[in-house]
Amino acid sequence: MKPILYIVIPCFNEQEVLPVTAPLFFAKLESLKQNGKIADDSSVLFVDDGSRDRTWEILTDLCHENKYCKAIALSRNRGHQNALLAGLFEAMEKCDITVSIDCDGQDDINAIDRMIDEYLSGAEIVYGIRDSRKTDSFFKRNTAQGFYKFLKLLGAEVVYNHADYRLLSSKVLKELSKFNEVNLFLRGTIPLVGFKSSAVYYERTERLAGKSHYPLKKMISLALNGITNLSVKPIRLITLLGFIVAAISIVGIIWSVVMVLLGKTVAGWASTVSIICFLGGVQLLSLGVLGEYIGKIYLEVKKRPRYIIEKRTDDAKNE
Repeated sequence: MKPILYIVIPCFNEQEVLPVTAPLFFAKLESLKQNGKIADDSSVLFVDDGSRDRTWEILTDLCHENKYCKAIALSRNRGHQNALLAGLFEAMEKCDITVSIDCDGQDDINAIDRMIDEYLSGAEIVYGIRDSRKTDSFFKRNTAQGFYKFLKLLGAEVVYNHADYRLLSSKVLKELSKFNEVNLFLRGTIPLVGFKSSAVYYERTERLAGKSHYPLKKMISLALNGITNLSVKPIRLITLLGFIVAAISIVGIIWSVVMVLLGKTVAGWASTVSIICFLGGVQLLSLGVLGEYIGKIYLEVKKRPRYIIEKRTDDAKNE
């Protein structure tokens, strides 16, 4: 039996790139149907993440023109991870598999064929992994790769050079829906779900139109979510650092007492200031890390909805 596929695509202020990439997604869906890989009622599902430009108007027009197109709009901008999750859960009861992909055209859309092959061979999760990042700037490439390595060092289970281009079966999505974190980092949460997984490698290209809506500030925020969502090692490192500083302090106290008893003390303004600055810096850094975790706890215990869907193009068609 052919699986029903939903291609889930988060969008935020993408009026420039959608007219270019949407036809590519529709063509890929048609090709997969003609090749007998997926069922006829497969679709492309766009998620408008509170865009402030004409993104929703364009999506509405696309859905009226193309039978493969569906779209939902969130009530406000909730961020890429929440928008992606909204699309995945919207599709969960309607399909057998989903493939999530960004709408900028940088990820090789032809890798979907190989993802489906892996699914048909028994994989419930198929990760799309970038074979290289040569189209990224030097700064972005090295900071991103360093981030993956840093997460590994902290004990987080992440797939190196994998973003959010992946295939998930409906079985995986149903288990993922039991994860209730408000602070989402799907790249680290998906591996925690388990099930048989596989990977396909692809070449990432330049953005086809428009400009990226993922500036450094959002990248840092995503990184912090990833670290605090997946690992408590920073807190343990603070504890270890506290022990080390305490041990050094004890040695320093013993040394100063010995020097006093031997009558070899001298005025030490510079050393005193250095020690105070060092300890003050350690304490402020430690408080900052602890504060980050406490802030996440504060947001989690509120149990606010991760997203609110305001509109669906299916609703408009049924009116």
